[in-house]
Amino acid sequence: MNTALTGSMRVYELLRNARERGASDVHFVAGEAPVLRIDGALAHRSEISLSTGEVEAFLSEQLAENDRLTLARRGSCDVVVRNAGAGVVRLHVFCALGGTRCAARLLPERIPSLNSWGLPEAIERLALRRNGLILIVGPTGSGKTTLLASMIDVLNSSHSRVVVALEDPVEYVHESVRCQIAQCEIGRDAPDYTTAIVGLLRADPDVILIGELREAASLQSALTVAETGHLVLASLHTLDAPQALERIIDSFPANARDQIRVQLSQTLAGIVALRLIPRARGKGRRAAAEILIATDAVRNLIREGKIHQLRSVMQTGKSFAMQTLEMHLSELVRRGEITEEAAVACSAHPSELALV
Repeated sequence: MNTALTGSMRVYELLRNARERGASDVHFVAGEAPVLRIDGALAHRSEISLSTGEVEAFLSEQLAENDRLTLARRGSCDVVVRNAGAGVVRLHVFCALGGTRCAARLLPERIPSLNSWGLPEAIERLALRRNGLILIVGPTGSGKTTLLASMIDVLNSSHSRVVVALEDPVEYVHESVRCQIAQCEIGRDAPDYTTAIVGLLRADPDVILIGELREAASLQSALTVAETGHLVLASLHTLDAPQALERIIDSFPANARDQIRVQLSQTLAGIVALRLIPRARGKGRRAAAEILIATDAVRNLIREGKIHQLRSVMQTGKSFAMQTLEMHLSELVRRGEITEEAAVACSAHPSELALV
């Protein structure tokens, strides 16, 4: 029997067991008890301790030479593990005091249908648009990548489009149904997001999915592609819709920001800010969303640099399918789907929650 394979078996068993227990993440390093994240809370597996040999055997199977070079150069790398028992796992490997640590995100075994999220229909309408920039934002672990996959899935089942996805790494694999879907992995199929986005215009795409907008160059490329009449879906690490716009604008030099505001006002279709909150009853988490739709009033505020006024527009924009996160949290509390405590803990503006 292959020694490396034998040594890695306990890691796979840990991942399988974590999935059975409903964990979303597993953190492990040689010599310490692994930690699971279940419905947002941490659970220590004190009865388990992985040896250095077991962790190294697992990583030797999963990290290609390029991944090891990236780990040595940057101090971290990301890969996707596909194992019959453990399912699909996004693995983040990073160097830290005490050795090489691993953070494993256990992805759903199937792409969740958009209907299963229990979110407003406005999100499906955004996914089926012909053009514009759609941003899915939220903190780490809020479901951004999975929601993007669900949006592509509903498009794939209902419309004929050419879809090109740029991801780092590819997590969900789509099979072309009505759409023609190509998935490109950064670092393997393209050197970086910016180079890939510019080159994709020659691939005759209707829809471009960008796994994550990170720096000014990729942000500028995404805006330019959206300006040319394509639908661009992308994720961004910010807490809410106004912060997403501020993050984009502030990524550019001061002398370029007026032009960026104009581009955003012309190309933005909508922003969805996600959170996953523990359910009041039973296991699992419930999605809540803030939704900003680019109406004429929203476009004017963006162009004039009055981002701080967008929150008020969302609060009064229910007829345009807009809502703040607090509006949705309040609704979920009234339905008994989440607790008041969970809503308050999740909210950046708890005074705006209508809990009675």
